[in-house]
Amino acid sequence: MAYPPGDIPEATLRLLLVPGVGPATMRALAAAFGSHERAVSASIDELARVDGIGRAAAQSIHRGLEEAPVEAEREAMAHRGCSLVLHGDTDYPPLLAAIPDPPAALWIRGSLRKTDRLAVAIVGSRQCTPYGREQAGRFAALLAECGLVIVSGGALGVDGEAHRAAVRAGGRTVVVLACGLSTSYPAEHAELFDRVAGDGGAVVSEYPMGTAPRAQHFPARNRIISGLSLGVLVIEAAKRSGALITARLAAEEHGREVMALPGRVDSPASAGCLGAIREGWAALVLSHADVLAQLDASSQLVRGALEAAGHEDAARTATLFDGNLSPSQQAIVEALADAEEPLVVDQISARTQLPLSRLMADLTLLQIRGRVSRERGKVMLKR
Repeated sequence: MAYPPGDIPEATLRLLLVPGVGPATMRALAAAFGSHERAVSASIDELARVDGIGRAAAQSIHRGLEEAPVEAEREAMAHRGCSLVLHGDTDYPPLLAAIPDPPAALWIRGSLRKTDRLAVAIVGSRQCTPYGREQAGRFAALLAECGLVIVSGGALGVDGEAHRAAVRAGGRTVVVLACGLSTSYPAEHAELFDRVAGDGGAVVSEYPMGTAPRAQHFPARNRIISGLSLGVLVIEAAKRSGALITARLAAEEHGREVMALPGRVDSPASAGCLGAIREGWAALVLSHADVLAQLDASSQLVRGALEAAGHEDAARTATLFDGNLSPSQQAIVEALADAEEPLVVDQISARTQLPLSRLMADLTLLQIRGRVSRERGKVMLKR
């Protein structure tokens, strides 16, 4: 369970509020002193002896610990209805914990759930074309209806349209901000963020409440978008864009699926997507069914990432993704449970009366969750 403002350990919160103390420094201090409480009470000389912290940094940290606005932070969190989850807690997102440099903490407006393990990131240009806006909404709505959580960065353009479409479809969405949660950035999306948090989704950040958006925060934000997701779908991106940074992180460092939507060959807005497809590090997708098919392999990719990070819950997280099944998924499970032998797709369709498109999408999601397996054209429950 995430910490409400009044329950956050003071030493931990004090460290989180020190400028310049990021995840790596937090880990180094915890390793050197054995606890945050001992780290907070350390002298400048003791801090300076920690690996990677010199005299000047030790003085800065010591001063920052004394000046940390702990009570003001708690008040700001309470005012916005925020909570905090710490790296190492059972509620910390396990996929995010598996990346090379996970945040030391996440500030949360709304709530994170276990079902958020079944998530896909949708990213793209802020100055998107009407085509990009339309496709972001189409993919987000259809994937949300299939039970996937939509993750994005809350920006103008593709990000915002993906969040809005997921909410309209009655699904869950997670907004990852590059500023503190006291700030709505961009300001135009303040109402959208309120709706996301109020409708059961989440707005999250790794920065204290009053932190302003800065240029260096956005690449760091991108790693969280990728880290929270099974895969990243790029709707529209120029050759050099934040969306491509997120996609490359997913492909090269996080071991996640990367997909891209093709656009006009003469459109600069789609040049990044087309280049990623041509270079082979992003799969071409034309529909939400293509996205689901690409995610079929993600359980093994994510299991490998979790095991490499030493996550003790790796096998269950990668093969089950526990959470509530949709009514159509439950109908499929019940049909298979009642059958005396594995069924072909046509038999499942006849027993459940589900349209073929919905059936195939749900079968893919159930396979990702580890609930069913498919061999030689037949589907069976995993026992």
